[in-house]
Amino acid sequence: MAEMSDIPGSTHTIAGTVLTMPVRVRKADVHTAMFSVDAAATQRLIDYSGLEVCQHRPGRAVVNLMLARYLDGDLGQYNEFGTCVMVNPPGSHARGLRALGEAAAFIHHLPVDQAFTLEAGRSIWGFPKFMADFDVRDSGARFGFGVRENGSLIAGIDWSGGVPVPSALTAKPQVLKTYTYAEGTTREVPWEMKTSGLRVRPGGANLRLGDHPHARELASLGLPKRAMVSGSVGHVDMTFGDARILD
Repeated sequence: MAEMSDIPGSTHTIAGTVLTMPVRVRKADVHTAMFSVDAAATQRLIDYSGLEVCQHRPGRAVVNLMLARYLDGDLGQYNEFGTCVMVNPPGSHARGLRALGEAAAFIHHLPVDQAFTLEAGRSIWGFPKFMADFDVRDSGARFGFGVRENGSLIAGIDWSGGVPVPSALTAKPQVLKTYTYAEGTTREVPWEMKTSGLRVRPGGANLRLGDHPHARELASLGLPKRAMVSGSVGHVDMTFGDARILD
C-alpha cells in the first residue's frame, strides 16, 4: 500500500500560497494529558457532530488535552491547543479498552496563534481553529503552558517528566484518522504520524481552568482532576490528507 506522502492530492490556495496535499509537518513536539470523564456529559458536549463517544468503562469517556508546537512544516511555525474527545467510528457502538484502541479523536476546540494555519485548518479540513495567545514554559525537566482568548484563560497545564518508551516500539508509522465539524458537516481527516522521543507516565499533569466559556465546558465534565495518563513526544513528523465528508 502506498504511503500517504506517495499519493498525489489536490491543491488549496491559502492567503496566496498553494498547498499540495498531503500537507507535511516535518518537525513538531507534543504534550498530552488524558482524562476519564462522565460519558453522558461528554456526549451532550459533542452531540452536534453526530458522533458517539467511546466508553472505555461504563459511563466513562476520554478527553485528551494536548499542546503541540509546530516547528517546521507547510503551515509554518505555531502553537496549538486541542480539546479532543475519543469517539467510535461512525456506526460503531463498541465499548471497553479494546474499543478505545480503535477509537479516533474528534476535535472539539483548536486554538492557534498564527493566521495562516487558522485559515488553512478551517478551509481545508474544517478544524475548529480560532486565534489565541499562548504562554509556553519549557525548562527541560518541566513543561507548561497557558492559553487565553482576549485575555480570558481557557486552560493551563504543567507536566512532569515521563518514562522513556523504547524507540523500537514507536518507530513504525501510524495511519490515523480524526473527525472535525464545521458549517453543518462532519468530516474525516486521514493523517500519518512518525514519532520518536516518547515519554509517558500515570498522572503527571496539573490542569488549571479559567473563566473562558471553553473552560466552563471542561469544568462541566468534572475537570480539573488527576489525569489517567500524560506524555510527551520529542519529535513528530506528520502528513495530513484531504478531508472526506461523512454521509
